[in-house]
Amino acid sequence: MRPASDTAWITDRAKYLGFDLCGMVAAEKYPELAQTEAWLANGYAGEMKYLADPRRTDPQSIFAGIRSVIICALTYNTPQPRSIDVPAESDTDHPHAWISRYAWGADYHEVLRAKLDQLLAVIREQFDEPFEARAYADTGPLQERVFARRAGLGWLGKNTLLLNQTMGSYFFLGAILTTLELSPSLPPAAAPPPDLCGSCTRCLDACPTDALIEPYVLDARRCISYLTIELRGSIPEDLREPVGRHVFGCDICQDVCPWNRRAPVTDSPEFQPRNFAPQAEDSFHTESLLLPRLEWIASMTEDSYKAAFRGSPIKRTKWRGLVRNACIALGNSKLTQGTEVHGRIEGILRRLAVYSDPVISESALWALARIQ
Repeated sequence: MRPASDTAWITDRAKYLGFDLCGMVAAEKYPELAQTEAWLANGYAGEMKYLADPRRTDPQSIFAGIRSVIICALTYNTPQPRSIDVPAESDTDHPHAWISRYAWGADYHEVLRAKLDQLLAVIREQFDEPFEARAYADTGPLQERVFARRAGLGWLGKNTLLLNQTMGSYFFLGAILTTLELSPSLPPAAAPPPDLCGSCTRCLDACPTDALIEPYVLDARRCISYLTIELRGSIPEDLREPVGRHVFGCDICQDVCPWNRRAPVTDSPEFQPRNFAPQAEDSFHTESLLLPRLEWIASMTEDSYKAAFRGSPIKRTKWRGLVRNACIALGNSKLTQGTEVHGRIEGILRRLAVYSDPVISESALWALARIQ
């Protein structure tokens, strides 16, 4: 039997399952969805061709009969330091990499999807009317942040991320699309949450690659997350130095955001920094994905990479991309010459410089020229 207040009932169950926020909204073709077309026309998506999927501008085209979208947020923030709290300038003897906070632990797609499936299962148990539904954990042709805003979960900040007055922005968004007609979290006449960015431009000012070309507009081709994860070729030379020590993603525009100063943290083991012993051939001690040594990453074999990042979102960049990124980060490091570490890293880069893959070899040659 359908609950008297379906919105309150679903929200309550979502939070019981571990979600931090939950909202419902009609599956309509909101005007914000159409803005993607101009963004794509400007070339800002780079090589991310999947963003041109026409279903992303009209939820009704995803499958027949969709009436509602259930949007859920799951925080991944942990109590460890932010990227801006750990200066790279003093990291000269053992240069370390920065991996985006969301990728320190388990693959969020799997964690998020499991919770969405649990929520959908309890909805099916409670609602006796027939309906269709699909759950997407950042895996479907859906602009989740638009529907999250329309469901009252926050506003779209100048860094283009969804911001919540209490939660900040360190959270994942997942969605359930359904043919159920659910009461929206916001009354039809109510406006979405107001934009509370005000006159603040910290995210724009802090971006090393100037990817935020104006408030609310991101040129992904310049974004460190795009360059280190989505881009398959060489990182453009003019952007290599600004990439700094980042080897997978970037947190800077979130780390400087005032709304994240008091963002709640989670004790969920899935999102804590992964610690593990590298494979024998790497010959190093236990590593952490919070500031791992660049020497360890650059020396990884394809087999040790697969073993280390099984069940991790880092597998998206593939071994080739991660080693390329490590080369660029080593080229940006301030290694002290003449040390044992410098000698080992120089040897690693020389081996990579003659590797058969031109992207890796060229990146290694660039790094060698900068540390000698």
